Amino acid sequence: MTPGGPRPTSGTVLFVLASYRRDAPAGIERAIAGLTTGLNATGHRSLIATAAPHPPDDPDVVPLQLPVSFPCDDDALRACIENNRPALAAQLGALAARTRADVIVYADALWGLGRIAADLPVRAVLAVHVVGDPQDLRPALDSADTVISPSATVLHEANAQGYRTDSWRVVPNPLLIDPDDVPRPDAAEREQLRRRGPVRVAARLGREKGVLELLAARPSGPRTRPVEVTLARAGFEEHPGGQTTLLAACQTAATAAGATLHPPLRWAQVPAWLARAAVTIVPSLRETFGLVAAESLSAGTPVIAYSVGNLPDLIGDAGILVPPDRGPAGLWEAVKTLLTDPLRYSATCGAAYYRSRDYRPTTVADAFLKAVW
Repeated sequence: MTPGGPRPTSGTVLFVLASYRRDAPAGIERAIAGLTTGLNATGHRSLIATAAPHPPDDPDVVPLQLPVSFPCDDDALRACIENNRPALAAQLGALAARTRADVIVYADALWGLGRIAADLPVRAVLAVHVVGDPQDLRPALDSADTVISPSATVLHEANAQGYRTDSWRVVPNPLLIDPDDVPRPDAAEREQLRRRGPVRVAARLGREKGVLELLAARPSGPRTRPVEVTLARAGFEEHPGGQTTLLAACQTAATAAGATLHPPLRWAQVPAWLARAAVTIVPSLRETFGLVAAESLSAGTPVIAYSVGNLPDLIGDAGILVPPDRGPAGLWEAVKTLLTDPLRYSATCGAAYYRSRDYRPTTVADAFLKAVW
């Protein structure tokens, strides 16, 4: 394949992400799933190499042999990769040959094995969802033919750390389900949700997601409106046992706040669950894209979030953005402001759906192909 040559009408894209598993509550995994959906719908073939446990009958997944246990932290994975570098490089080459890949997407400098990207006769794409540790990112950048990121926020953060991003391409994270296929409430149902519907939160178990602080800050007094939260474990964590500790703290805080903690949802269930919310709160302290916010918009449900990272560009007039220095109390205040204003609420619901259409799987797949071919 010649870089810059004619874009083929079909081809094979091999994604590499050590931690990938279906329904994992993590942005990179969900973004890959949405992109494979879009690519497959446009006549291409996409596969995902993963070292995490997966159903043996999943046609989109190929196994990657990596002696590591999940969940694990960055240091443990980095050491494992370095101790097995030649074998992993050979394994990637064999996978590329066996799958007849035209493009390999290293979905992260560390977790996507971009730091050891093999010298293969296929186009190497590095996806930079977050600006990671330089010991991973610098060698990954040196090996990549093309670099993509989900938002201008990532480019700004990389520039601030001294990286040149002139040639990087922005390819947003796609939705998994086309907004037209999400069962959105009609106007009458939406008004009933505004009056009595639940406030909902969907998040990964990570301190930076801000859920514990949000629950602890719920205003006291009459609590007639339900607050419902779904939390799930990812295949990675900041330190061993961190997710277990955080879940216990969230359970205690939810009880005190009169909120309900729900079991984890499957990816395909999230948009419909958010569709039945009066409003979605995204209390994240940093977001380089914001897939939960995008999924809420696709369901026509407004979003309350901090004005951090990519969220202002993503949400726009489809919710309320709160300065981070106002803290979680500011998020709760914004919920009250929106739900007590019928006209503003109706306008934000309408804006939500229209903003989400830019993130259809096939739309983003086309942007991806234009960036890498």
